[in-house]
Amino acid sequence: MSNTESEKRDSKALEPELIKDPKLKAEAEALNGLRQYDAGIAAIQAALDRGSFKLRPSLVLGLQREALTGISMYAGNFRPAGVEIKGSKHQLPGAHLVPELIEDMCDYVNDRWEETTPIHLGAYIMWRLNWIHPFADGNGRTSRILSYVVMSIRAQTILPGTPTIPDQIVENRNPYFDALDSADEAWAEGRVDVSEMEDLLAGMLARQLAGFYQLAGGKLTPDTSD
Repeated sequence: MSNTESEKRDSKALEPELIKDPKLKAEAEALNGLRQYDAGIAAIQAALDRGSFKLRPSLVLGLQREALTGISMYAGNFRPAGVEIKGSKHQLPGAHLVPELIEDMCDYVNDRWEETTPIHLGAYIMWRLNWIHPFADGNGRTSRILSYVVMSIRAQTILPGTPTIPDQIVENRNPYFDALDSADEAWAEGRVDVSEMEDLLAGMLARQLAGFYQLAGGKLTPDTSD
């Protein structure tokens, strides 16, 4: 899949644009992206300080609000109607089902918090939020930061290093789209299987942590085991 084709996977909100000038909209999205990341880090730190965490719809909505404030009239709210996803065969659930599906997503994470890994929980959220597509806009951005937040809290640390997992996905979206498609296919067969997304996130986490290792003065050596 080419970069042009991957860009077509972006969802198209069926709503009037609040910012019509492309340059101004790009600037607003960049600023909101920083705000959303900061909000995510604040959520991680608050949970670590508190020593407990439950994923709730309020966090999902709050992170989306940071990304879309001033850009979408539905910032911080679930979509009231349909959303078109160009380049995807996925048929979205009806808007009336979104609140319950988000509750179910939160329940899945909370019920398995102790028994499964940070990477699995992050992979599940990355896929499931995209599958539900609960917002008129900002679904991908919100899935990436929410996944990162949950991974960090479950790992009991703010994950160090750069480029971060969300940044790496933006650098090359094709493996991310492939992993979403793989999980969609499993779900169509009645299974939860986010193993391809887990592999993707594991590799990205290794790269992020390697960046921290190098920043701290460590030196990466080529693998000579073969």
